[in-house]
Amino acid sequence: MTPNEIRQMIEAGLPGAEVHVDGDGQHFVARVVSDSFAGVPMIKQHRMVYATLGNAMEGAIHALSIQTYTKDAWEKARKFQTL
Repeated sequence: MTPNEIRQMIEAGLPGAEVHVDGDGQHFVARVVSDSFAGVPMIKQHRMVYATLGNAMEGAIHALSIQTYTKDAWEKARKFQTL
């Protein structure tokens, strides 16, 4: 599985989400930005992302780190990272 395939799966399952995925073919990091996360506990946000990947989590993806943000939180995080 490639980072691009994972990105496409997440985008299909969370329409309107901005998705960034990096990885080496087995271990991946996904940063998902969506206002659908607003007011939702982090564990449920991560479950929303996992749900978009279906059976891929049982075989093709060995490890996935998920970082979820609302659009406002993403803008704040990006500003902090550039300091």
